[in-house]
Amino acid sequence: MSLALSVRSLEAKIGDLLILKGVDLEVPAGEVHVLMGPNGSGKSTLCHVLTGKDDYQATGTILVDGIDISGMPVDERARAGVFQAFQYPVQIGGVLLEELLDEMAEASPDPAAFRARTTAAVESLNMEHFMNRSVNDELSGGEKKRSEMLQLAAVQPKIAVLDEIDSGLDIDAVREVAELVEELRSPDLGVLLITHYSRILRYMKPDRVHVMIDGRVVKSGGVEVAEELESSGYDALRKSLGAEPVAEEDDFLAGL
Repeated sequence: MSLALSVRSLEAKIGDLLILKGVDLEVPAGEVHVLMGPNGSGKSTLCHVLTGKDDYQATGTILVDGIDISGMPVDERARAGVFQAFQYPVQIGGVLLEELLDEMAEASPDPAAFRARTTAAVESLNMEHFMNRSVNDELSGGEKKRSEMLQLAAVQPKIAVLDEIDSGLDIDAVREVAELVEELRSPDLGVLLITHYSRILRYMKPDRVHVMIDGRVVKSGGVEVAEELESSGYDALRKSLGAEPVAEEDDFLAGL
């Protein structure tokens, strides 16, 4: 079993504020894993550290397909196979999605293969009518997430970090996003989907569910883990662990 992502003893802080306190996490290639946790648990920080945001002082090991990316900047991590889908995708007015994907193809190691994957994904995801529209401009929340899933299919990364892609969506859009994630499953792709809520799990079948509390992954298992959270909530789990919430980076920076 090859690992798309392997995280070992990962700690991260901003200034003197320790946010991640020894995270251990594995996502095998071909699997979809879900990371759940309440506000302040460290999920957003983990996402930023995995993708190379340089606001943090981080220690530990991050391996992507066996390659240590811990010291790499954002662009090198992307080339090594890290893809991030954002909670709030950036709008790029005046730049057509077709143009963006063409630029991405030219920057890829094999432009012809990239374009072939793009064409196949456009057809598979029924997104022909998106190609001549500005990137994420005047799109609904669900349409923006479809655009990011198209980019994911074209890029063909080793690990996709999907940061709260179900946030702010109505129930139909949540179902659509879940179906897209399932449709994009691949033997060579690992997916880490980060979310607050279990509702997206009604429409997909993750291989593993992890729970983050107080800057650590404290519980892992099947979908039953999410069902337990749905029933009893995060507070009950936190109390059973004797854990306290940690401040996320936005809370910390707002206090400076």
